[in-house]
Amino acid sequence: MIVRPKPGLLQLFFIMRGSIVPRILPQILGFAAFAAAVVALVRHFNIELSGFTIAPFGLLGVTLSIYLGFRNNAAYDRWWEARKLWGQLVYDIRNLSRAATGLIANRSDHRALLMDSLAFCHLLRGQLRKVDSLNEARAFIGDAVDDVAFTNRADEMVRRMGKRAATLRENGTLDSIGYRILDERLSAIAAMQAGCERIAGTPLPFAYTLLLHRTAYVVCLLLPFGLATSAGWVTPLFTALIAYTFFGLDALSEELEDPFGTEANDLALDALCRVCEISVYEALGEPPPAMLAAENFFYS
Repeated sequence: MIVRPKPGLLQLFFIMRGSIVPRILPQILGFAAFAAAVVALVRHFNIELSGFTIAPFGLLGVTLSIYLGFRNNAAYDRWWEARKLWGQLVYDIRNLSRAATGLIANRSDHRALLMDSLAFCHLLRGQLRKVDSLNEARAFIGDAVDDVAFTNRADEMVRRMGKRAATLRENGTLDSIGYRILDERLSAIAAMQAGCERIAGTPLPFAYTLLLHRTAYVVCLLLPFGLATSAGWVTPLFTALIAYTFFGLDALSEELEDPFGTEANDLALDALCRVCEISVYEALGEPPPAMLAAENFFYS
């Protein structure tokens, strides 16, 4: 996630960190070069294109804008829902820490339960990003992480916390009301995980992407023929701007569609896991780790 102050006028045109320009630069330059070639051919061979106007492209542009707007809104909804789910996880971890502090008198049992919750955060992050997060989880539960040999390691950590709560009830440390309170906290954490898995496992229909790409390419390929006579050598600039708009919105939608990745505009899951760590260690009365700092305006 990019976090930076509002850029000035000059910075606005040269900022690359967090911009989608590097990603779509081949399309921008390619269509600009194609438009320049069309203008050169029209002028060299005196090809008559006065009958071609940009009126049809206005209709195509409106249609494409509707498609792009729908896809961009759908992608942003996924991104924002994912952010709300991870915000809910921070809330649930704090609630679990508060409840465990009041209900579990034994320091060892109390700490073990909360360390499991931090291991869950990192295992879920690794699962969503498709990266290995066992070393991060090992920092909280030690070699016990090697026993979590399940397909869904994060879900196993929830079961592990549930078993701890059940053991505390069986040995009389927790009464039925206390057990119910902890179980409700764990149920909320499991619901958050299921919501993230739903987003990660259900991409937007491929037909939308295919339709947008086809239409954008057709518009940018035909546009130089409509502008070559009236705009002359300014045609490449107009074509590049149109390509930047269409393919830029499309590329941004693709980034937002998968909010759990590590691209510039994805969620800062590492930082959110650190927020959970700080909350747990403070609840335990132990020195918390420092908040992660942005690296070149980027939170991972």
